[in-house]
Amino acid sequence: MTEIQLVLGASTPSRLPPPRRHALWRDLFGTPGNALVTVLSAVAIMAIGWFAIRWLFLEATFSGRPEDCKVATGACWPFLTSKLRYMAFGFYPYEEQWRPMLALLGFFCAAIVSMVPRLWSMRLLLVWLVGILPVLYILMAGGVFGLPSVPKTQWGGLPLSFMLSFVGLACALPLGILLALSRASELPVIRVLATSFIEIVRGVPLISILFMATVMLPLFMPEGVTVDKLLRAQVAIIIFAAAYIAEIVRGGLQDVPKGQIEAGASLGLGYWPIMFKIVLPQAIKKVIPPLVSLFIGFFQDTTLVTIVGLLDFLDTVRSAMRDPVWQGIAVLEGYVFAAAVYFAFSALMGAYSRFLERYFRTTHD
Repeated sequence: MTEIQLVLGASTPSRLPPPRRHALWRDLFGTPGNALVTVLSAVAIMAIGWFAIRWLFLEATFSGRPEDCKVATGACWPFLTSKLRYMAFGFYPYEEQWRPMLALLGFFCAAIVSMVPRLWSMRLLLVWLVGILPVLYILMAGGVFGLPSVPKTQWGGLPLSFMLSFVGLACALPLGILLALSRASELPVIRVLATSFIEIVRGVPLISILFMATVMLPLFMPEGVTVDKLLRAQVAIIIFAAAYIAEIVRGGLQDVPKGQIEAGASLGLGYWPIMFKIVLPQAIKKVIPPLVSLFIGFFQDTTLVTIVGLLDFLDTVRSAMRDPVWQGIAVLEGYVFAAAVYFAFSALMGAYSRFLERYFRTTHD
């Protein structure tokens, strides 16, 4: 028996995959068509890279006045150095711009710490609600502790974009989960109401909801009652994002086997413990990639608030380019800077999504 096993083991063909470098060479030059595409792509990448290096560094103007940029053929970096604070903070008073800078740093530090899954708890949520968010709001608005009051009409730039996107999405996530559970409810009234809300909100573009919240809503308010325009835009974003989050979470709920619910019921657990301790954690882990894609999309869609008179980051960049001193000189530089900022934060969110997938082991690798 031992000899037979040895013979069979020796005759078994090897099924090891080919070395990685051989597989890469086969993919790039395995056929004439692949080789042609590889060569053409390499030439195009090198040409674009050489043009970018020349424009960004070799022929760029790193110091000087607008007149110096007019005669140069490369990038005009003095535009960014002279307009950086305006592009970052908009019309916020110049001497008080340390406050939004401090608020942004505090927000980033708190967000980085909160991204550690081991720290996720109700205590962390209370810290945000009771400590971090009020401090950030006081820094931006002022009016207490000797800080001069700054009206919200002067808020703009990066702080406004981050507040509308991240605060809006953080508030929309629990509302979206509640809507998803309501849509999957066995109670007809709750299910119909949730379905109607989700379908109506998803049936109109975000611009329409922003327009309704900022222009039409005040017409239906009692005389003398006004709601801040920034708050109305924030609520509109929360409602719109919640409808899309609800559908994504509902997809995750449908992917959780019913045996999980039956197992929880067999342990004597009620509906809410089953949902929050068994079903929802599994459902949300399954939909991490589409949720992060939605967050990235909404972070970029906050530029739509410019139609209601709010000056977000992209609009402050465009306003800086319309400065008569720099008009027509540094157009591409402004858009390159804005694209770099949006790409950096979108790439970070994508990387964090991949980290969460590995941490929760959502794949079958």
